[in-house]
Amino acid sequence: METILQHFRKDEQPFIETAIGWIREVEDTYSPKLTGFLDPRQRFIVESLVTGNGLLFETNGEFPEAERVRVLIYPDYYVPERSDYNITVFKVKYASKFLQLGHKDVLGSMMSLGIDRTKFGDIRIAEDEVQFAVADELKDYMTANFTSIGKAKVTVDELTKSDELILSLDTWEETYYVSSSMRLDTIVSVVLNISRQKAAALIHGDKVKLNWVVRNQPGFELFEFDMLSIRGFGRYKIIAIEGITRKENIRLIIGKLV
Repeated sequence: METILQHFRKDEQPFIETAIGWIREVEDTYSPKLTGFLDPRQRFIVESLVTGNGLLFETNGEFPEAERVRVLIYPDYYVPERSDYNITVFKVKYASKFLQLGHKDVLGSMMSLGIDRTKFGDIRIAEDEVQFAVADELKDYMTANFTSIGKAKVTVDELTKSDELILSLDTWEETYYVSSSMRLDTIVSVVLNISRQKAAALIHGDKVKLNWVVRNQPGFELFEFDMLSIRGFGRYKIIAIEGITRKENIRLIIGKLV
């Protein structure tokens, strides 16, 4: 356990222990295990742990290029099917002529119902249309209880045709960087081309989120597949750590959402 944990952050240990439990369950029962919806960093952790254990995995978030996905861990004899992922996609009906809903509006309303974040996946919005993915076990609950978003009255209908799913319009512009460290303040400084002092001020001002959580410690260490959101500057992700330069700096590929 200690050997595994040393490759990840200390605050990720509870999730790692949960993921190890999933793997052991598959090994003991020799049957597949389905996770909840995971963010890219959590998915990377699970895939890292599964690799080398003689087990296989596949992911599905129902939407094409989904950001949040469910991971199916399974023995080598098993052949996954789409139905194994137990995902329902809903379409939201509302008075789109009179108001426009945003991602935060939908997310806030779902969280206000007390739904665990692992129970729903991506929220997609295109012009006057809203869709979101949830675990199948929430299907009836959402139909009965998801009746408003903010002040807007809404109803939800299950979407059954895959060709009606909203496609992601996200485009990540990849840039090569060289950084002296993986500290949060250093990476923010590098991608924004500002001083570390200004980067630290943004961090202390709670304007930087790491994997959707506000981080106000400039010395917090980043890893591959981490997602950064810097208020007023956009979203970034650590796509790859390419190695070390002769001067012992770190070569990075970082994507910016454009």
